[in-house]
Amino acid sequence: MESEAAIFAGAVFALFGGGLLTWTAVRVRQGQPVAQGVNPVASATLATLAAVVALSLGAWCLTRL
Repeated sequence: MESEAAIFAGAVFALFGGGLLTWTAVRVRQGQPVAQGVNPVASATLATLAAVVALSLGAWCLTRL
């Protein structure tokens, strides 16, 4: 039962992190803001950091099987 929860949580974190990282990269590459009304460098940095943290949490969850 605990392995199913770890698989689900790991998949959710990995999908969210991958999606956020991809979305941020596309927005930065196109020169569009990542967040409205915020410094572009700060918003891209924060979004990238959040994506890396989510991917790390996903990997950690999946290694706990």
